[in-house]
Amino acid sequence: MGRCSPKRSSPKRGCTVLVSNQKSNFFDDNFEKLSHIGRGGFGEVYHVRHMIEGEEYAVKIVKFFDIYGDHKRKEILKEVQNLVKLRSDFVVNYRNSWHEDNHLYIQMDYYPQNLQKIIDNKHTVFERQKGEPMKVYEYFISCEILKELLDCVKYLHDSCPPVIHRDLKPTNVLILQNSNNNRFLKLCDFGSATFHDMTSMSHTPNVGTAQYMAPELYQSRYTIKADIYSLGCNFSIVNGQLHDKSVHYREGTSKAGSSNNVMLSN
Repeated sequence: MGRCSPKRSSPKRGCTVLVSNQKSNFFDDNFEKLSHIGRGGFGEVYHVRHMIEGEEYAVKIVKFFDIYGDHKRKEILKEVQNLVKLRSDFVVNYRNSWHEDNHLYIQMDYYPQNLQKIIDNKHTVFERQKGEPMKVYEYFISCEILKELLDCVKYLHDSCPPVIHRDLKPTNVLILQNSNNNRFLKLCDFGSATFHDMTSMSHTPNVGTAQYMAPELYQSRYTIKADIYSLGCNFSIVNGQLHDKSVHYREGTSKAGSSNNVMLSN
């Protein structure tokens, strides 16, 4: 039989020609998608398995749209730069990143649990109806969660220069299954984070998730204290208190509400 060439428009009888328009892709060639974790920052996050290693990772895939200018592209790349600079026990472990086919891929360690899942299920674990006071064991576990979360944020704010996360919320707090140093919480999604290297430094306004945003984030002048407000929102949810979304105003002011004590019963 003669040689089969893919250039022929009408192949000879008995000769099959396969023409693929798909390019070889490092991600597709090396990783198997297991599930869609969610959306973070500018992209989608997937739970994947490395085909050779067999290890599981989280990979964020960010598409560079044609309308993106240089400034937007630099903002997206900033997440990788932040993760490289913030390697520690307090931050999700960064593995690798690459740019391919107009997409940015960010490979990180995979953590199956986050703080939101803990919040959604801990009342069931402790056999408590939603709205009922926490009993003492649940209360002390909640205190440990808050302590570790404080340590994570303190690490960011003590960095040189300090880092403002700007999107602290339960889904961005990951939970380790096992820990060698008795720490179980790590922060993730640094696509919105920024360095605060001057007291009077201005930042981009309207960054973050509205439910957890400090009022000053609707303006351009704010500091690491914006994260403290977000911490308070997280604390109130972990402790079983309702977080009132109505306290946020575009004018950058908030209505002072009555303080609610943590509900605790014996």
